[in-house]
This record gives sequence, structure tokens and C-alpha cells, in this order.
Amino acid sequence: MVESLFSDADALLLARFQFAFTVAFHIIFPAFTIGIASYLAVLEGLYLKTRNPVYQKLFRYWVKIFAVAFGMGVVSGIVMSYQFGTNWSVFSDKAGPVIGPLMGYEVLTAFFLEAGFLGVMLFGMNRVGEKLHFFATLMVAIGTAISAFWILSVNSWMQTPTGFAMNDVGQFVVEDWFAVIFNPSFPYRLAHMLLAAYLTTAFVVGGVGAWHLLKERSNAAARKMFSMAMWMALLVAPLQVFVGDLHGLNTQEHQPAKVAAMEGHFKSETQAPLYLFGMPNMETAEVDYAIKVPGLASLILKHDVNAEVTGLDAFPRDEWPPVPVVFWAFRIMVGLGLLMVVIGLWAGVQRARGKLYDASWLHKAAIAMAPSGFVAVVAGWIVTEVGRQPWVIYGLLRTEDAASPIAAEGVGGSLLAFIVVYFLVFGAGTFYILRKMAGDPENVHIPDYGGGMAAERLMHEED
Repeated sequence: MVESLFSDADALLLARFQFAFTVAFHIIFPAFTIGIASYLAVLEGLYLKTRNPVYQKLFRYWVKIFAVAFGMGVVSGIVMSYQFGTNWSVFSDKAGPVIGPLMGYEVLTAFFLEAGFLGVMLFGMNRVGEKLHFFATLMVAIGTAISAFWILSVNSWMQTPTGFAMNDVGQFVVEDWFAVIFNPSFPYRLAHMLLAAYLTTAFVVGGVGAWHLLKERSNAAARKMFSMAMWMALLVAPLQVFVGDLHGLNTQEHQPAKVAAMEGHFKSETQAPLYLFGMPNMETAEVDYAIKVPGLASLILKHDVNAEVTGLDAFPRDEWPPVPVVFWAFRIMVGLGLLMVVIGLWAGVQRARGKLYDASWLHKAAIAMAPSGFVAVVAGWIVTEVGRQPWVIYGLLRTEDAASPIAAEGVGGSLLAFIVVYFLVFGAGTFYILRKMAGDPENVHIPDYGGGMAAERLMHEED
């Protein structure tokens, strides 16, 4: 049945879709766990400083959600790595001397750090001292950030490769590890991704807090989580817009074809317009039904309204990325980012008026925006990866030359299996997380002896 279903399919297209499907599932979990791990560290630190039991309730409330999301992130990440050998063996062979060690460093540093302290964080409360437990939470949070460091270094090198040479058998080999790791796009992409993770978490936390505030405005735990989330939206969302602009300027310098696709610029021109909306037409090389602002793209990309902006006509046609996909994914990402700024400003105004916990329309908007970070992250990933096409290593190795020489039936069969298993397993995990979020944080049980008591006291009570 599988053979007949995929007999006329393109093996390369199926391999690309399989990787896209698994990455789209995977990326939402690290985007959440990076932020929630830091949030847990902040909550525990505030509890130790203030002894306010609300912080302890929130820590216990969110740590269970973190544990499930972390587990799903690990599992989905392992599946992805296997595809390097099954579907992308040529890429693994050619880029392995560069990519392999970097991914190994992620395991040796971030994963081992997280694994070493995760058990203490999840099960050590009331079994180890308060300071040790807080240290374990900090190590898990730092581990998630280190993991992002190495993975983004890998991906950034594929976008802006430096510090390498080619050996006699056509492999990329390292000449300068510093140049490989800290390649030209890496700092911007790391900052952009970490801020995206923090905003993703902030809007999930804010949405959950708003949900419980609509049911009971006097809910102390809900008030606290909503307030903290809205502070993050107010402060971090505008910062993300600034970092995103810097990242865009860096991309314009190193990957101008990607920026041309993002902006819908088929032709190089001065006073280039900013297309707010439209339908890019690859056949006519025009943006149909365009709504545009003349000169604004030149101002944003070159900081000069009269500057020339490079269009796709500066590149061979076979090096154009799929413009409609990149164009619209970019607008989804930017649009959601601007809505986050609006929510943060709206919450700031309501806070100044003393009505942060009584603004029901703000609470409803926060609930609607709860999944916005996940959507924006996936849209941003689409811009990054689809905009890089037709290259897997930009300007050096084409995607079509990096795939394994396997039949479409083999790729299609595993793709179907992934789709079924992912929706069952991760659907069940997501359902469980949503049920935990629906629970009232005020009902979280705190033992009478308090969090973080010494192991000796617990052992004495158990005796």
C-alpha cells in the first residue's frame, strides 16, 4: 500500500517535508522549556528572598508542566538527529567534521548538565537543602540556554559558513573553531531565539493567569503570574523588535536573496517599497494586489529612503527561494511580534490605572495570544530555513545534493509513521499539559514543613 501511495512521489520533497514536520513539532518544546526553566528559577529565587508562599505555589504549579514539555522536547529532538543518517547521509558525510563535534558539545555540556540536575529539581524539593535545590534549578535553566547556544551555532554556520576548508574528498573541515562557532549570523540568531523563547513562555503564563483571573479576580497566584508575564511583554517585546531589526540587517548583508524573498522584492530598485500585504507571483516576478508604502523598505534595510535594495533579479532564477512561503511566514512572525508589543503596552496602561486585574478585555486578549509565541517561532523557522533554499549550506551545498539516495517509498513510509505517532504521543502530552494549566494554582499543595527543608528533617518525619 505504501509503495503504491508514494510510487510517483519525489523522494527529496518527502525528505524535506519529513524534516520540516519533525522540526516544527520539536522547536515548540525547547522554545517553551528554555523560557519556563528560567521562569522557575526566578520563582524559586523570589520565594527564597521573600518567603511569599505564592511564589512557591507557582513553582510547584509550573514545574510539572515543565517536566512534561521537557520530556517531549528530548524525544522529538532524538528523532530529528536520526534523519541526518537516514535521509541526509550526503550532508552528514560532507558536513560531519564541522556539524558533528558541535552537536556533540551540546550533549557533553547542556544535556549532561540538565540531566544531572533535573532529577534534583523535579524530585528533590523537601529532600535537599533550599540552596542546593535552587542551585539545581539554576543549572537546568542555564543548561537549556547552553543547548540553544550550540544548536544555533550549528544552524547559523549552515546559514553563514566560515572558518572551514575543503579536504581532498569534498568534506568541510574546520580551520578555525572560533570562526565556526561565532560565525557572522550567530550572535543575532542566538539573541533573537532566546528572546523568542522568553516571550513564548511569558504569553503562555499570561494566558493561563488571565484564564484564572476571568474565573476569580482575587486569585493571588493568578494575579502574580499575570503581572509577571505582562512585565515581560512590556519590556521584552520591544527589545525583540530591536534585535529582530539587527538580525534582519545582518541577513541583508550575508543572505540578500532571503531578505528579497521576505520583502517580496523581485527587482532591485531605489526607494524600494515595503509591501505590507500582497500575493507574490513567481511566474511574473511581481507582487499582485500589493498594499505598499513607497521607500519604507529602503529606510528599514539601508536606513536611507533613497538607497537601492537588492532584489531577486540579482540572482540566478534557480537560486530563488519559494517567495510566497517566505513572504507570508515573515509577515505572520512580525505581525504577532507587533501584537505582543501592543499587549504589553495595553497591560502597562492598565497597571498604571490600577486596573490590571479588572480589565476583562485585556484578559481575553491575553488568552487569545497565549499560543502566539509558538506560531511566531514556527513562522520564524520557516523564514530562516525555506528562505535559505536551494542551499542546505548557504552558497556551498545544494539541498538536492545533500539527500540520501533512497527511494520515495522508504521516506514516505517513515513519514506516515511519524505523523501517526507524533499526533498520538505529543497530542496526549499536550492534552495533559492543558489539563494541568486548567487547574487552579491556588490549590497547589504545600507541605506543612515548607519547601526546601533539609533531608534530615524529612527522614525524621518519615520515621
